[in-house]
Amino acid sequence: MKNILRFVLAGLILLPQVQVGVRAQQAAPPKQEPKPDEDLGDPIKVDVDVVNVYCSARNKQNNIVINLNKDDFDLAEDGQKQTIKYFTRETDIPLTIGLLIDVSGSQINLIEQERRAGGQFFSSVLRKKDMAFLIQFGADTELLQDLTGTPRLLQDGLRRLKPNTGVAGLHPGPVPTMSKQRGTVLYDAVYVASKDMLAHEVGRKALVLITDGEDFGSTESERTAIEAAQKADAIVYGVLYADRQFYGSMNMGFSGAGVLKHMAEETGGHMFQVDRKTTLESIFDQIQQEMRSQYLIGYTPTNGKRDGGYRKIDLKTHDKDLKIQVRKGYYAGRN
Repeated sequence: MKNILRFVLAGLILLPQVQVGVRAQQAAPPKQEPKPDEDLGDPIKVDVDVVNVYCSARNKQNNIVINLNKDDFDLAEDGQKQTIKYFTRETDIPLTIGLLIDVSGSQINLIEQERRAGGQFFSSVLRKKDMAFLIQFGADTELLQDLTGTPRLLQDGLRRLKPNTGVAGLHPGPVPTMSKQRGTVLYDAVYVASKDMLAHEVGRKALVLITDGEDFGSTESERTAIEAAQKADAIVYGVLYADRQFYGSMNMGFSGAGVLKHMAEETGGHMFQVDRKTTLESIFDQIQQEMRSQYLIGYTPTNGKRDGGYRKIDLKTHDKDLKIQVRKGYYAGRN
């Protein structure tokens, strides 16, 4: 097909910048830092070494809390207290969303439901300036729709979802899997979607994974997939959707839940599970609500070295009953 994923062969990863801007290139006025706590408005790039942290807060009832202020948070990096310089509850910062759908052999019976729910999700979540793309993965990965803000094109991509089990006759995708058993290249899909599709986008970025969480045959590891998402500043939302008939009695014992939970926690996202009480449609509603209810916190780290090292982020609220969803850290890009 015309649209296939391209690997990024090289590139320097810079320290995350304040990204409160639009995607189109425009003639920029003289660069100027925004005043602390001001409404950041539409995203533009500001040429200062600022780390952006998107986070969500939930109470004991697991409801999203939207009335917090800057003074409600305590922030540390590698154990050192940091000063919150920018804070906003702006919900209109553009979203870039990647929907990654598992079409391996274990998911064949679920594809039609994934198609319907995905269409509803795109129709309801995309607003002006938002962009989305669609990837299916099984024995390999395939980009079904490149970045677009048009729900109709994404719907067309969803109609092209089809099983991909790696049997003879199916063309190989852009992710090489010949060295291992080919089955479900979940880690490769997350890695390429993060590095190739999201790394150079601005604003809020998220990957929504619909899968049973099992991986067979990826070239990348779980660790490198998470690292790619962190370097792209992408939040991972894992949707555990397993075919009970396929797994039978093993359905409650397989390792997919742990994988999706780990990916979500490391990037500041959340893991959901489709079951008899929770539908895929209701989960998409929750994801949409969470993405529209995030806080954006910006700070200039006291450690200004760009050594490529990993920096651990610790964000808490004074209210111990609140749970904060935030990425665990970031990589300080080299100069």
